[in-house]
Amino acid sequence: MAGTDKRRALIAYHAAGARLGRERDFAALVSLCDARLRGHARRLCDDAETARDIVQESWIAIARALPGLRDETAFLAFALRIVTRAAARDLGRRQRRRVADQGFGDSQPDHVAAPDAAPSAPDLQAAIAALPPPHRAALALFYLEGLSVAEVAHALDIPPGTVKSRLMTARARLRAHLEGETDGQS
Repeated sequence: MAGTDKRRALIAYHAAGARLGRERDFAALVSLCDARLRGHARRLCDDAETARDIVQESWIAIARALPGLRDETAFLAFALRIVTRAAARDLGRRQRRRVADQGFGDSQPDHVAAPDAAPSAPDLQAAIAALPPPHRAALALFYLEGLSVAEVAHALDIPPGTVKSRLMTARARLRAHLEGETDGQS
């Protein structure tokens, strides 16, 4: 936990410097946070190349919005929120394009797994991948990134109650998926 606190303090320090226009501090922020932002974008869009593009676009938006940041300790949630919005815009564009190109696609599952043993890592990864992007993002930010409910809410630009609801729903869907209960939802 001490390492996490040190990392947050280091990010806040560089965010303060970058807010004042110091390029060296902005470069340090990119170095410290880029992998986390890419991971978040990847969870939201399921495509590594698109995630990279979203994060590049987001760094430009972060640089522009940084002077308005009032609490440097909230930089990561601030940056994740920008990435979330960029991913949502990209998803909207892709969905509109997909509907225009293909019409309404078929929604039949390719296969149904019948787990007999404890879930393996690939089973868990498949269960997480089957979650809708908003639930997957909330789950990852809370459990993988270690953000609080309030920070996840800020990052995803939703109320804290919605974060709690998404976490509860995601856990229930993971449990059902891993126990082999399929109800047609995904």
